[in-house]
Amino acid sequence: MTTGIRLSHIRFAVALLDATMRRMRVLFSTTAGAGHFGPLVPLARACRDAGHDVLVAAPASFASAVIAAGFDHAPFDDVPPEVMGAVFGRLPGLSTAEANAVVIREVFARLDAQAALPGVSATIESWKPDIVLSEPAEFGSWAAAERSGVPQIVVSIGLAAMGDTFLGYAAEPLAELRMIAGLPEDPQLDRLTAVPCFTFVPATLDGADTDAAGSPWRFRDASDRNRDARLPQPWGDPQAHLVYASFGSVTGTVGPFAAIYPAVVEALAGIPERVLLTTGEGFDPESLGALPKNIHVERWWPQVDIMPACSAVVGHGGFGTTMVTLSSGLPQVVVPLFAADQFLNGARVDEVGAGICLDDGIEAAATALPDALRRVLDEPSYRKSAERIADEIAALPDVSAAVPIIEKFASSIAEVPAIANPAP
Repeated sequence: MTTGIRLSHIRFAVALLDATMRRMRVLFSTTAGAGHFGPLVPLARACRDAGHDVLVAAPASFASAVIAAGFDHAPFDDVPPEVMGAVFGRLPGLSTAEANAVVIREVFARLDAQAALPGVSATIESWKPDIVLSEPAEFGSWAAAERSGVPQIVVSIGLAAMGDTFLGYAAEPLAELRMIAGLPEDPQLDRLTAVPCFTFVPATLDGADTDAAGSPWRFRDASDRNRDARLPQPWGDPQAHLVYASFGSVTGTVGPFAAIYPAVVEALAGIPERVLLTTGEGFDPESLGALPKNIHVERWWPQVDIMPACSAVVGHGGFGTTMVTLSSGLPQVVVPLFAADQFLNGARVDEVGAGICLDDGIEAAATALPDALRRVLDEPSYRKSAERIADEIAALPDVSAAVPIIEKFASSIAEVPAIANPAP
């Protein structure tokens, strides 16, 4: 009996060592959005640095972003622009709750998911990944991986509360997706909620108990931190506070919400600070006309290059901008526009005292923006609260600590702990 137990332990140890040392194929899957892809990037790099093969499945239109991040791209279909445009065109006439329901139910859980399913399924069939890591709005890979029996991990792109919001709106279209994929019914979405979760959100911002069963694994990404500032050509008063304003990579393509750009230029023209506004590739800065001397506009600029020189940030509550601002210890003014996570993130930033949320629409937000910006710059409490969050983020395990957990999930031989924050 004793010898048998010892031999089984040896066999288990050898098998585990083999599983964690062998070269894996790790498939990452995302919708077309920088804020959705961004949280996957540090994990993909960590897997690649550990010697594993990495492939990113994403819409064909997102190829340049995937390639620019340094990864091979496995394309799947985009939703036709006219179809997507018709959905987003309905949003301005809806309440915030109704608009959020439409975006989650019709865009992410139905149109995006059904467009992605055939291509992701083909990639899984041909490339045969050992595991799939996806962001929570990319449901096509969830169905495809389950159908193929491939282990999955979801990588959060927002607060934990966002998961409840998604589940509340997505049940009906996801039932339709499961039917299309030939999967058994799952009316309570138990298969989805059982998928393990990684997050870069600290517990304080999540409002979470880090020791609770089912807590996500929390990590930090320090790969792009501690860089020197790099800014565009000089503009305005170089001695003035620098304010960075960004509304993500999608807003400029979403019909009436592109009005935020001229509204912000008008609102911040002539304030004592200088402003760097980025618009994303979907909005032409030339359409803004002659700019005030204190405002400079670029389609895109690396956020990590801006943060060391910044005093405050104005954003839409997108996950990427919100988190890089907090991890840099900077206060922010959040102007949520059209997605549920933007409103949740903005409200939480306001609640923890790290900024101010202006959620009454573009016109009202533009009117209130100069005063809100003045407050976060002049009142020390906002920066102190942001710095506390930054310290908490800095204390999390480095993202490299996620790789052994991914390896264990990809193998079927090791029991993975159910508590967050394994030792790095």
